[in-house]
Amino acid sequence: MTDFLFKRMTLIGIGLLGSSISLAARQKGLVEHIAVHTRSSETLARAEELGLGDSYHSDLGESVEGSDFVIVCTPVGVCEAVAKSIAPHLAKGAIISDVGSVKGSVIQQMQPHLPDYVEFVPGHPIAGTEQSGPDAGFAELFVNRWCILTPPKGTDPAAVDRVEEFWTALGSNVERMDAHHHDNVLAITSHLPHLIAYNIVGTASDLEIVTNSEVIKYSAGGFRDFTRIAASDPTMWRDVFLHNKEAALEMLGRFTEDLTALQRAIRWGDGDALFDLFSRTRSIRRSIIDAGQEIEASDFGRHLKEGETHAAKLASDDHEHTGS
Repeated sequence: MTDFLFKRMTLIGIGLLGSSISLAARQKGLVEHIAVHTRSSETLARAEELGLGDSYHSDLGESVEGSDFVIVCTPVGVCEAVAKSIAPHLAKGAIISDVGSVKGSVIQQMQPHLPDYVEFVPGHPIAGTEQSGPDAGFAELFVNRWCILTPPKGTDPAAVDRVEEFWTALGSNVERMDAHHHDNVLAITSHLPHLIAYNIVGTASDLEIVTNSEVIKYSAGGFRDFTRIAASDPTMWRDVFLHNKEAALEMLGRFTEDLTALQRAIRWGDGDALFDLFSRTRSIRRSIIDAGQEIEASDFGRHLKEGETHAAKLASDDHEHTGS
């Protein structure tokens, strides 16, 4: 008989992350029963067609009844409403978690409404693609990706250990972090890059001297990668910026100052300043590759061609970007 880590897991939301969690947990034999909830009847029906759960629920309260593990996989803006709705139906000792890329706001929204007899272990798997919906999921999404846990003070250490064990089994590297620190780190490594991508693609579409057909036809690697990021779920990212406002604005202010300095270097022909900056940023790219964070499975849907090695792919990308 298989020893399951959790007897019944409820996934609230079954988009890219929810479906990937389902597929990976099933593949690893971590849960006995997977309950799926989503507000959309069409999405719920599609999840059932894909076999992503063992039971499918349109009623939120019903979906969590009897579950010992509940993962909220919705945009962060609705976390408070979700917490209020599920609170009366949660089983004693259940562990509640989430996958939101903002943690301070999620804790503020959810913790006051959760009963004392459950454990709250917020989480953030740093993995994704620009695709969304239940069809987008794949079991390898979390392999060699980081998952950050931000348990509030007073959380039962045993509950945190179980959530860490779950994510480790899915292939993630797990780290525990203060929620405020997490939000500052992610503001610069994830949130600001998305904001820049959305903005530069928007700027390109608004240019009067360059037609949209030219933007599409002559897209070099750099702009193409921006569009890949800018294709991410607009609802999710709207909520991220509204719920991590202070950190995002602080990092945006710093970026604006640095951009002004870069403008000045170009205007005055300061080639040394430009070269120094480009050299420093190139080394960051190399460090990411060395850390194993540039791999096929989770790299925004980019895949190796048949017979191509990761080294050859990276060399090809570097050559392409050099010519962009």
